Amino acid sequence: MGREFVSLFNDWANDYDQAVTGHDQEYQAVFSKYDEILDAVVSASKGFVVEFGVGTGNLTKKLVDAGFTVLGVEPSEAMRVKARSKVPDVSVIDGDFIDFQSPKEQIETFVSSYAFHHLTDEEKQQALLKYHQLLSANGRIVFADTVFTSEEAKQSIIDEAEKQQFWNLAEDLKTEHYPLKPNLENMLEHAGFDYSFEQLNPFVWLITAEKRGG
Repeated sequence: MGREFVSLFNDWANDYDQAVTGHDQEYQAVFSKYDEILDAVVSASKGFVVEFGVGTGNLTKKLVDAGFTVLGVEPSEAMRVKARSKVPDVSVIDGDFIDFQSPKEQIETFVSSYAFHHLTDEEKQQALLKYHQLLSANGRIVFADTVFTSEEAKQSIIDEAEKQQFWNLAEDLKTEHYPLKPNLENMLEHAGFDYSFEQLNPFVWLITAEKRGG
């Protein structure tokens, strides 16, 4: 369920905001246009929002500032502490993309940034099927995450990272479950969503999926 990465994010909680603002050279391209990416997620959202992988609360704060009511879901205790200090009026609960307490409110949007890749492809499919069941009629998913168009494209990025001696980035790309775009499209189709993809930086795509059959 992605929880194998919780210890990593507990350790990263104090430095995460510095990384996303470009202070970590290895991850500058990953987090390029970071604010614009979060703004794109906010712009595509509607109604009552459930956010997965809240982290330190950067997307959460933008959603709240835009007038949305948000339930945050975050498996890392250290990250939850950071997020609650940033958005004290938001409920940020322990949970993950699949195992979470569903709110009593009708969910109109599921959102996430830089997190869905922590699930295996099998878990991604399980999550998407669950979201189709929980979303309101015409509800949607709005995720921003690293996606590769092909295995060859992914390997090219890994090779470039190693060429620059970005060993941490290269290892992340090899070990985490970054999806291939055709595979993710198949998952969304199987789960009953109409979808679109928009590339926002060399790594990150905005994935917007509308529920069918509502």
